Formats: sequence, C-alpha cells, structure tokens
Amino acid sequence: MTLITWMDDFSVNIKEIDNQHRQLIEIVNQLHRAMREGKSSQMINDIINRLIDYTQYHFETEERLMEAYNFPGYVHHKAEHAKLTRQVQEFQRQYRQNPMGLSVQLLNFLKSWVADHILQTDKQYTRFLNNQGVF
Repeated sequence: MTLITWMDDFSVNIKEIDNQHRQLIEIVNQLHRAMREGKSSQMINDIINRLIDYTQYHFETEERLMEAYNFPGYVHHKAEHAKLTRQVQEFQRQYRQNPMGLSVQLLNFLKSWVADHILQTDKQYTRFLNNQGVF
C-alpha cells in the first residue's frame, strides 16, 4: 500500500521536474512503509534526511529554471519552498524527540504537502515555462 500514487495530474510537463516529483513521492512512500512496518527510528530518521536533502535539490532545480526564465512568481515560489523546508526540518526535530508521537501527523503533512505543492503551487509555473520552450 502506498501513501501517494503518481497521477498524470501531477505532471508539470517538464521531464526533469516530473522525474524529481516521482522521486519525492517514492521517498515519502518509503517513509510510510518504514513507519507502517515498525522500522527503527534510525532508519526512519535516515529516510527523513534523504527526503530533506532531495527536496532541497529539487527546489534548487525549480528555482534555477524559474530564475533563468524570469518567472514572475519566482520570489513567492522560493519563499514557499523555504517555508516547506523549515516545516519538514521541524517535523524531523520533533520526530527525533518523540518518534511515536509524530508518525501519523508527519505522514499526513507530507501527503498533503506533496500533492498540494505540485497541484497548486508548481502548476503556477507550468504554462509559463512551457511557453518558454521548457519541457
């Protein structure tokens, strides 16, 4: 059972970004499986670290494209990325303090974060970048 399943609606029609979104979804699903299977808190923390690292890499990719093509919503989108990164880092800090008390809350946050960020925030740059010839 997966927490998030890739849907065509998630596509931003930019291959590099779509591939990164798929990877983010896979990492969130790995975290879900590890929590569901009762894996060690160290293993779960390692997956959270990987999620944070990959998210930062992904956000840098998006920001680089938005900046290169002068996307008008760049500053707002970058601020949203910073906010999301801080939220995940805070969840990680809380998880380290109390692994059992945060599992469901963290997974619910990640599920809505990934879906909402892609379907709402990322879709804002899709048409703009596609019109610039970015696919």
